[in-house]
Amino acid sequence: MQRFFLSLLFCSLFGGLFAQIQIPASSPASTLSQMVGLSKVTIEYNRPSVKNRKVFGDLVPYGKVWRTGANKITTITFDKDVLVNGQKIAAGTYGFCTIPGQKEWTLIFNSDNQQWGTYGYDQKKDVLRLTAKPERRIVKQEHLTIGFDAFTAMSSDIVISWENTTVRFKVEHNAKDQIMAEIEEKTSKPDATTDTYSDAASYYLENNLDANKALAWADKVVEKDKQYWTYGLRARILAKLGQCDKASADAKLSLEMAKKENDPAYVKMAEKVLAQCSK
Repeated sequence: MQRFFLSLLFCSLFGGLFAQIQIPASSPASTLSQMVGLSKVTIEYNRPSVKNRKVFGDLVPYGKVWRTGANKITTITFDKDVLVNGQKIAAGTYGFCTIPGQKEWTLIFNSDNQQWGTYGYDQKKDVLRLTAKPERRIVKQEHLTIGFDAFTAMSSDIVISWENTTVRFKVEHNAKDQIMAEIEEKTSKPDATTDTYSDAASYYLENNLDANKALAWADKVVEKDKQYWTYGLRARILAKLGQCDKASADAKLSLEMAKKENDPAYVKMAEKVLAQCSK
């Protein structure tokens, strides 16, 4: 009896050890996030490899729903309402699957984000369906890769690449109304900081909005904080307004201070204003 219990203990101990062995996943998990406008977009997926197989039209059949990865269905999370290829989709986490085709893919955002694969896929739970044209890759992509590309301030492409195929779609978050409302609210407060005025002036300058309003904010910034970056900001606004005498004076101050601080970006900006105003 004692020998039996010792054997049982031995098996339990070593069975537990073997159960704890970890090996690298053949399709490792990946999570990536990107700010698009003011929305955080997060993608979670597993990355299978080609491994000398024919992928599209064989391993991944044409005309059938695919999890767009391996293991658990790929998910995409938007923390704010966005546009996907121009169509609105609400903030949330979606199961992302596709139907690959030789000439056209269907991209599917499904409300069920907990599926294992797409074995339980229910079309009735689709929130949004889009189509996209596949592009042929010159260089083979061994591992399935989903990433962000072609950025603007308010948009980014999401790009799916595997084997010799790439598919992309655009996500947009136009935050202009939200930003303008926040600028109006924060700059009107009596305790508004120089950072607030600077951010507001910079946004107006970079987006070709009311330059006189931007100048009023920049004046407040320089009044409270005489630095090469504050002079540089006001110089650029003055140059935009065509007030080159004042713009050049600020640019010279900014240039001198930026050189002392060894800041080449602001040196270049000041030189650009001076060159613009010398014409």
